Amino acid sequence: MSEDKKIEKISGIKGMNDILPEQAALWELFENTVQSVLKSYGFQQMRTPIVEATPLFARGLGAVTDIVEKEMYSFEDAMNGDKLTLRPENTAGIVRAAIEHNITYEGPKRVWYNGPMFRHEKPQRGRYRQFHQVGAEALGFSGPDIDAELIAMCQRLWDDLGLSNVRLELNSIGDAVERNQHRAELIAYFERHKEQLDAEAQRRLYSNPLRILDTKNPAMQDLVNNAPKLLDFLGEESKAHFEGVQKILRHNSIPFTINPRLVRGMDYYNRTVFEWVTDELGAQGTVCAGGRYDALFTIFGGKSTPACGFAMGVERLLELMKLNGDAEFANGCDVYLVHQGEQAQMQSFVLGERLRDAGLDVVLHCASATGIGSFKSQMKKADASGAAFAVIIGEDEAAAETVTVKSMRSDDFANNQISVPFDTAVDYLVDQIVGTDHDESQCDNPNHIHIHH
Repeated sequence: MSEDKKIEKISGIKGMNDILPEQAALWELFENTVQSVLKSYGFQQMRTPIVEATPLFARGLGAVTDIVEKEMYSFEDAMNGDKLTLRPENTAGIVRAAIEHNITYEGPKRVWYNGPMFRHEKPQRGRYRQFHQVGAEALGFSGPDIDAELIAMCQRLWDDLGLSNVRLELNSIGDAVERNQHRAELIAYFERHKEQLDAEAQRRLYSNPLRILDTKNPAMQDLVNNAPKLLDFLGEESKAHFEGVQKILRHNSIPFTINPRLVRGMDYYNRTVFEWVTDELGAQGTVCAGGRYDALFTIFGGKSTPACGFAMGVERLLELMKLNGDAEFANGCDVYLVHQGEQAQMQSFVLGERLRDAGLDVVLHCASATGIGSFKSQMKKADASGAAFAVIIGEDEAAAETVTVKSMRSDDFANNQISVPFDTAVDYLVDQIVGTDHDESQCDNPNHIHIHH
């Protein structure tokens, strides 16, 4: 094909990132840890579509929120004219599905989700147009105990991931009547100081004044710090609920600070709100946010159902894990099979299947566009794979019905390699791997993650 007719490459969409094989190990480590922790608290996975009807978010999030006003990927289905939106968050979808399938009919439910969300924002570190969230929703629970359990679950996850640089901020935004009283006082206060409000705050003054408290503008910090505090407007029930959450957290030695400026951008939250924040990611310091949303079921036309939940930003937490040194973990295999000659190739296929039957992860060397490659080039591939052992079958080994086992990560035994009869190779390798850096429970599980330094 001539140069002037060269086919143009198509690139990915800005702010929507590919996750490449070398990055996948860290994602798997995170996701497996999350699944293990959530399961240990009795949460079951729930999956909803990434496309929902646009009114779901307009009604649930509030028409004057930033997300609905300027961040949603919304479009009209050309086939039938339906107004659709790529989900910017997943609590609304979970509640829609819970109402549609009546999942709380037999009692409260603990559910969790994991997947991509979409917001049309300016891409920057930790903030992407397609980003991933893990969330948990406790549906049908009314007491402060479930709020505290969700927070304790997050603390356990940070501990299991080795993240010590995350802290908890807590607040109560009360119930609707209390918020309306506070809102009126807040508007009156900001009206008295209107000349100090920036353009964004003036725009929000009457539509969503609570969000002014969330401003990052340094010039407005004193003004915001002296604004009426929602905590001062809480009634007896809201106060008791908030005290109940704090009491359980203190009793379980989970540290927190009360941040009276902590609010939620979504209209459906009430009472407990919380955020886990870090100072290590610059502007994108919130890695997990949540709270109680007792009104959302009725907003969507369902029966009144108390609920509480959180969502965490996967990309931001992976950044923290990298700062913690976890990026060096490689998702290596246990065994890399090196072979030369037709008979050796046949034997390698048989041995590979037997090793997988025993629960090991095995990579069989296969031909590339330039051929099968020499022993030397195959051994380079074996080393790069992160394998604990290379198993070599050449023409001599095939004829003698043996294999050569070479340790790729240890200098512990003579010359680093040994000849083993073909029929005992599986037992030998399992013994070596279980006895070195794996425990038996891992090797019994063919789906486990292997982490080799």
